[in-house]
Order: sequence, then C-alpha cells, then structure tokens
Amino acid sequence: MLPPFLKSGDKIRIISPSGAIDPTFIDGATKVLTDWGLQVSEGEFARTEYGRFAGTKEQRISDLQAALDNPAVKAILCSRGGYGLAQMIDKLDFSAFKKLPKWLIGFSDITILHNVISKLGIASIHGIMAKHLTELPADCEQIEKLKSLLFGKLPEYKIPAHPQNRNGKASGKLIGGNLSVLSGMIGTRFDLPYKNNILFIEDIDEKSYKIDRMMQNLRLSGALSEISGLVVGQFSECEEDPLMMQTINEIILEAVSDYQYPVCFDFPAGHVDYNLPLILGEKINLAVTKTYLILRY
Repeated sequence: MLPPFLKSGDKIRIISPSGAIDPTFIDGATKVLTDWGLQVSEGEFARTEYGRFAGTKEQRISDLQAALDNPAVKAILCSRGGYGLAQMIDKLDFSAFKKLPKWLIGFSDITILHNVISKLGIASIHGIMAKHLTELPADCEQIEKLKSLLFGKLPEYKIPAHPQNRNGKASGKLIGGNLSVLSGMIGTRFDLPYKNNILFIEDIDEKSYKIDRMMQNLRLSGALSEISGLVVGQFSECEEDPLMMQTINEIILEAVSDYQYPVCFDFPAGHVDYNLPLILGEKINLAVTKTYLILRY
C-alpha cells in the first residue's frame, strides 16, 4: 500500500535514528524541502551527537516514535544512515503508523525500517537523505525524481544493459536495501519475506570475501531460492580482491546460479551521488533485455 502522496503545506519531519550528522546538512535539507512547499520540523534530538550516534538509544527511540505516531506528520526524512537501528528496532511501536501510514525516506542503516514497514504491507522510499539534498543541484535527476514521487508521480526506469545481466522478466514486491544490514536481520523477526519478491541489494566499503559471505548467507538461508528477481545496485568503495578468484559481480552471479530469474547489475542506487529513488514494499514489473533494464511500478 502506498502512503498518501504529499501536497503543498504538508508537514515533513527530519529525524536522525542512526549516526550523528553534521547539522549543516539538516539546514540544507530543510531549505530544499521548504522550497517544495512543505512544512519542515525536526526531531528533538536530530542534531545530537553521542559518540558515533545521533543521541542515546532512548533519545533516538523517542524521536522516531514521535514521528511515527504524529498524525500531522505526513512524511519522515531520515537525515543519514550509519549504524544504530539494530539496537532499538524491537523497542518501536508501529501500530499508529499502520493505521495512518506516511512516507519514510532513507537508505543504508534505514534498511531495517524499510524491512519492518514492508512487512506491514506499506511502501517506503529508498532514496537520498540530508547530505545529498544539501550538496546536489536542486534540479538534478535524483532530487527531482524524489520530489515527483512524494507528490504523486511514480518513477519508471530504463537503464542501459550491463554485460553481466541475466535476461528475463519478473514481477513482485521490491524489497531489500543495504546487503550488510539485510544480512544482520536474517533469522530475526525483522527478516524479509522473500517468496516471489524481487530483491534489491547495495553496499559500501566491504571486502569481497565479506560480500561472498553475505551472499552465501542469503543462499543458505533459502532466501535466494525464493525471490523472483535480483536488482544489484552500487557496491561503492568495494575493492576487487584477486585472491577471491572472482569479481564481486561473479560472486553474486554464482550465488544465484542455481536459479533462473532475471538479474541486473549497476542499477543507479546506493551509496553514490547518483542515487535514484526506489519504492520498497510495492509491486514492480522488471524486464531485463540485451539492451535495457526496465523497472516499472
């Protein structure tokens, strides 16, 4: 289910549920969102710094719970990822959010929230956060597409084919996000329902053998046998390791070699500036051909 789209004058809340953030990025995001005609508020502890975290667990829980519960808030922008949600996801109550869904935006550590929201049958947005809203040109594609999505225009993507793609067609709910975060949730009640869904993965600054370990974890858990398609986003700052005897793409392809569904590489989403928004928890139609990847909602 898609939350209600935004209109001018709606309220959006910026919170920091994971890592501490440079406050200037909150200021920059506030300016952009205000220019869109939205009323911007902040969590009480959005600018707090507590070691690597944006506040204590209790402070971050308080801000996130307040944003989830407030019926006047129509969208939640997570200021950044980092780490921290695994410490507190089991302390949150989504009952009010389920009754009055709202858009939640973010990526990286925010994958945990996407998991929970998807399991509730509600869509959310894997997309840019405060730093990119501050630093990128206001008319760049990733910002324009996020704005258009929030105000009611669903994205459609036609991406040139990658030579290692595996062609085919699939449909299903798009799920996933950061591979490291997803791996940390396997076997918990916050793990995803993989059956007949299309999995999206991305990551940053991971060793090749760790990527292989996480892909094998998904394989051994049965997740990769259940999905109907795989969309591979950006694996940025992940150096190839010749001692692995395979590239990162080859590691991923081998992990899914027993299955026949389509696989596409190099989708422009992840820890990169060119991070196009994806709606997670919503059905997509995926077509991977020798010339293009087409992803439609």
